[in-house]
Amino acid sequence: MAVAWEFHLPFAPADLLRDGGPGRYVVQEVLPVRDLPPALTAFRTAFRARGALAVLQHFDPLYSLLHHFRAVQTAVKEDALELMMQVVSKHSNELPAILGDSELSHADRSAHLNALKMNCYLLTGLMDAFEMETCNNSLLEVDPGGKNKKNRTKTAQSSWEEEREPLLQLLTQLLQLDLRQLWGGFVVEEEFVSLMTGSCYRILENPSIGLQKHRATREAVTHLLAAALVHYDHMFSATLKITQMLQHFEHVAPVFAQAVSLWATEYGLKSLVGELLREIGQKSPQDLARDTSGVKGYATFITELSERIPALVLSNMSVLLRHLDGESYMMRNAILAAMAEVLTQVLNGDKLEEVARGTRDQFLNMLQAHICDINGFVRSRVLQLFTRIVQRKALPLTQFQSVVSLAVGRLKDKSVVVVKNAIQLLAAFLSNNPFSCKLSCADLAEPLKKETQKLQEMRDHGRSTAAPAITPEEEWEAMLPEVRAATQQLFQPPQEGEEEVLEVEETAESTSEQITGLLRKLNYKSAARLTQKALCRFQGKEPFSGPTEDNEEATILGVLKRLYTGSCPGENSEDPPRGNSSLNTEEVVPEEQPQSELVKQEMLVQYLQDAYDFSVKITEALSLISRMMYENSVSVVQEAIEFFVTVSKFSVPQALLGVRRMLPLIWSKEPAVKEAVLNAYRRLYLNPTGDSERARAQSLVHSLSLIMVDASLGTIQCLEEIISEFVQKDEVKPAVIQLLWERFTEKSQCSSLERRAAVMLLGMMARGKPEIVGSNLDVLVTVGLSEKACEDYRLAQEVCNAISKLASNPKPAQGKNKAPFRLPQNHMLFGCLSETVSKGFAQRSGHWIPFMEAAVMLIYQLAEGAEEICAQILQDCSRQALEKLQEADGQKADPAVSPSRVSDGDSSLPTFLLMHLVSLVGQVALQQVAYLEVSVSAELRRRRILREEEKTKKHSDSSTKKQRPQSTGNETTMEEELGLVGASADDTEAELIRSICETELLDEKHLFSAFVPLVLKICNNPGLYSDPALSAAAALALGKVCMIRWDFGIYAFFSVPCPVSSEFCDSHLRLLFTMMEKSTLPGVRSNLVIAAGDLAIRFPNLVEPWTSHLYARLRDPCPSVRQTAGLVMTHLILKDMVKVKGQVSEMATLLIDPEEAIMGVAQNFFSELSSKDNAIYNLLPDIISRLSDPNCGVEEESFHVIMRHLFSYITKDKQTESLVEKLCQRFRTARTERQYRDLAHCLTLLALSERGLRKLQDNFDCFADKLQDPAVYSCFQTVMARFRRAGGKPETKVLAEELEQKLAASHNRGLDSAETCQEGSGTPMPEPAKRKTTGGSCRHPLNTVNRDEDFVTPKPRNLRNPKRAQKRPPCKKAIITFSSDEENSSEDELSAELREEETPTKTTPITRSSARRLR
Repeated sequence: MAVAWEFHLPFAPADLLRDGGPGRYVVQEVLPVRDLPPALTAFRTAFRARGALAVLQHFDPLYSLLHHFRAVQTAVKEDALELMMQVVSKHSNELPAILGDSELSHADRSAHLNALKMNCYLLTGLMDAFEMETCNNSLLEVDPGGKNKKNRTKTAQSSWEEEREPLLQLLTQLLQLDLRQLWGGFVVEEEFVSLMTGSCYRILENPSIGLQKHRATREAVTHLLAAALVHYDHMFSATLKITQMLQHFEHVAPVFAQAVSLWATEYGLKSLVGELLREIGQKSPQDLARDTSGVKGYATFITELSERIPALVLSNMSVLLRHLDGESYMMRNAILAAMAEVLTQVLNGDKLEEVARGTRDQFLNMLQAHICDINGFVRSRVLQLFTRIVQRKALPLTQFQSVVSLAVGRLKDKSVVVVKNAIQLLAAFLSNNPFSCKLSCADLAEPLKKETQKLQEMRDHGRSTAAPAITPEEEWEAMLPEVRAATQQLFQPPQEGEEEVLEVEETAESTSEQITGLLRKLNYKSAARLTQKALCRFQGKEPFSGPTEDNEEATILGVLKRLYTGSCPGENSEDPPRGNSSLNTEEVVPEEQPQSELVKQEMLVQYLQDAYDFSVKITEALSLISRMMYENSVSVVQEAIEFFVTVSKFSVPQALLGVRRMLPLIWSKEPAVKEAVLNAYRRLYLNPTGDSERARAQSLVHSLSLIMVDASLGTIQCLEEIISEFVQKDEVKPAVIQLLWERFTEKSQCSSLERRAAVMLLGMMARGKPEIVGSNLDVLVTVGLSEKACEDYRLAQEVCNAISKLASNPKPAQGKNKAPFRLPQNHMLFGCLSETVSKGFAQRSGHWIPFMEAAVMLIYQLAEGAEEICAQILQDCSRQALEKLQEADGQKADPAVSPSRVSDGDSSLPTFLLMHLVSLVGQVALQQVAYLEVSVSAELRRRRILREEEKTKKHSDSSTKKQRPQSTGNETTMEEELGLVGASADDTEAELIRSICETELLDEKHLFSAFVPLVLKICNNPGLYSDPALSAAAALALGKVCMIRWDFGIYAFFSVPCPVSSEFCDSHLRLLFTMMEKSTLPGVRSNLVIAAGDLAIRFPNLVEPWTSHLYARLRDPCPSVRQTAGLVMTHLILKDMVKVKGQVSEMATLLIDPEEAIMGVAQNFFSELSSKDNAIYNLLPDIISRLSDPNCGVEEESFHVIMRHLFSYITKDKQTESLVEKLCQRFRTARTERQYRDLAHCLTLLALSERGLRKLQDNFDCFADKLQDPAVYSCFQTVMARFRRAGGKPETKVLAEELEQKLAASHNRGLDSAETCQEGSGTPMPEPAKRKTTGGSCRHPLNTVNRDEDFVTPKPRNLRNPKRAQKRPPCKKAIITFSSDEENSSEDELSAELREEETPTKTTPITRSSARRLR
């Protein structure tokens, strides 16, 4: 059938409504919506009759449906789609026969071509319309609350999604035909191919296409596009379209990566990979830096493509390398990731060719260079890539050391993510290292030294035997150029001063030997000259006969060669030539084997050297990573913990230190960190290796025992928390507990140390399950506290600690009102304890006191009537002391007193007995107070609650029976009354306990009153009682007894009732702080610092005036005292038991302490203090004021270190702005040049914002006159330079330039005025104060010459004494006065050296928590 028109595919649907010229098809009429169903019916009828060509007469109705698509009913649209599928399918099935018909007329071909284009246009139009509708519906569905939303969505979308895949397969089938015949054998028009592929690209634009449920659709799109690429030259268009979609749709990158890899591998379209990468590579780096969304698509595509087809990416990598220098970090990451994939999948192995090895090394060098990239994300990504490379064993051994070194360096990176990935990389190096399962430097150093020495010996031996291996002919060839040059000099004019010193010998043989010797000595010129003379004298004689050359030079060289190589008949006449050559051959053959052995030895030494270097780097990393366990980042802490678990598998000695260091993290507030520690110890210790359950138990116990060797108390407490967690979760096998009991009872042979560790582990487990100890209490007592206990007090002490777990950790299920666990007073446990303590009292032992303290604590924890048991122990020990004293009285005839005894007038006693006695008194006193305030108070409260509950129950029962309807209001009133009664009862009980402590414990009738005078006498007479251990024990006992009441000692001396008098109280405060200040024994000072800290918590108002003496211990010359004082002050300040004022600067000085442990205490203090709102910000002015005082003792460099640490906590902009203003104002009151410099340096530590700069501008007059000092001016220049680097708005830059000009003008004006002053007066200007340079510590020595009257009670903060103000000498020191000091001048720290009449009668109260215990 002839067709008078031709259908042209339109660029837009509206083009078909306009007349495009003669012979073009134009839509005649757009039907209304109501006419579409009958028109479709007519088309269906025509299709049955004429087939696919029916569209030639029925195109307009279907076009009308597309035109009104949104208004058409869904059923009509679906019918149209189904109909068009049938039409195209039938046409596709008919086309092979039509295309193969050689007699097909031009009219029929044109009709089928028009029908094909019309049918495809309508079908793809319906596909696009349905796809658009689906996308719009998914975007508009924002109401999750509709009841029928789920069903509605499923109905609307699922039908199209089910039809989408068959449609794509149909179009793929159509494109696989040779459609060029319809175009007369020419190329299929590009518009038709774009029509078919355009639907594919539109489907891929759907964001949900990447979901797993649409996998079949993605594969169908891929195969359709592949058909277009293979048969219809779609590559150029596809390249442009794919790059455009990658730029605008991020979700298509993985889809296209999968598609491109499929096209390249299954369809042979490898050139498409190069075209796409070249197109991306030609993008401008500057444009990519601005277009972040487009970069993300490109980066994802490159990364995923390299994972799928790395070999093809490698061949096109060069076009992407320019982006490594671009600003987009995502592109850098993608290209580096592609390199890593190439390295792991392609350039991997030992059989690479030379070119491939060069490419591999080039890629590795690029990756290493970007470990130090300017962007943290790139650094992090490269470390991740190297981790993958190492895990896949793709890193050459030659690159190991360099990459490890870079990874260790990144441990100091500022980015948390970089540090985390650096730790992961080092862990991967450890797990995949090719060296050894043991990486101890000490274990590797010895074999390395031994093998290196062996290699050197082999080389020396090789040199001595290798000489015959080189033939004389080879030596001659090597020396020939120099011999020829020397010979040529014979034919040149002689130089001035050159003498002829050689003469020819008498015979030819002697002359030959002479020439040969000269050649051996490398004297070639003399040998040549002598040969020239010999040729003239010995013509015709050997070896100077033979063939003569035309050239004299050649003749001389020939003779020299014969002489040197021995080829002339006169040389080596005894050894025929054959024998000589055969000898050389025999020597060379056995030499091959030693040469191979030498190579093997060199490889072994290199291997050991690499292993040793690797171990050194890992050891260096250990120290850095161990410090990261207390970082704020949870992920870094987790990686550090995981790293040490990995290191522990390789026998690195320092790994145990890291394992111990992670122990305190069990108390972390972060659940993830706590769980990481538990998992680490679970992997390290709960999964031991062994063939049997017994062997595994022994391995576990041995490993845990190693941790406790030389472990501190804090370490043991942390380990106890971990083990108790394991026991509660039943992760500790019964065989382990059984083995521990066997070790303790000595059924299993072990050392005393292992036996003690077994008891400690049993105690730790008992905290999780008290029945572990409770069920075997008799065994613990009979074995651990028997008669042999005196032989090992440390074991007995651990037994007491284990038994104490019965009282310290009751089960939650027991209920809060259940009676506590107590044993009767006559239990054998207390009998054994009393006997062991009393028996050991008179024995000299360094471990008796710790055991005694544990025993007394256990008695008070578990015994009924504990005070009676301890009173009996005190009496028994006192009786022994009196008996020893009586024995000493019987030996009065001996005038000499042993150094180990203390004498008092007419009697003497062994020092250790007095030490034991005062220690026992102090421990009993402290435990008695704790017993009253904790156990007795809790028991009183428990009984009261039980009575109240019983009373409440009876009252409620009676009220319910009498008046049920009105019970609600009555019950509410009753509960309120009971609440008031309970609160009042708490106060009453607390007052009762307090009165017992203050009036009864130290009453003259109480046992303590007999020992208090002894403690006081020892403390008051350090000259008489000079033993250090005794002094320390007495000081500690003094502090413990002081916990009962401050004024205990006065009435003990006079045996009178104790009135509450400040005079009595003052005497003992003076005694305690005098000993703390003046004692020459560090142990005494440390004990009293701890005691003073406890007293500050118990009696804060009484200790508050003496706070300055506590701060003074922070400058103690002894490191242990400074550390103790730092810990005590940290607890007091953080618990708000001490007022924090300018004296906190003493804590700041610890930041420069030479002892690392003390520095750590200070750093931890300020870190904790910074968590409180604005605490450090509020204290900074006072700290600067005190530390910048030249008389403070802090040098300028040390001041800079302290300030750098403190200012790191100033992170808020408002704080920065306020500090800028305050520091500027301080310039007005500063009086010394050192203070000027210190204030200016503090300004350099602040990160100025625009508002901060304005503050600096507003306060310019405050420091303008100080700018003549070069150091001050340099600091302000630093501030401005840092501000310029930070960048900012143009107006801000103008402000900064103005300020810089003012700074320079003031600086220059100050210098000019100084020069004018010098010229006018003739007197030189004073030079700036030089900084003090002292090599030693800046700490003041302990003053031991203070008078006793110096230590009197300080005046309270709010006390004003006009007489003292008049007598106070004028201040000679120039110090910085802060406004905060002026405002709070009434609270300034006053000197502690006051007179006794100024003893305070009223102190400033310190806020404390309520005395009532929480119910």
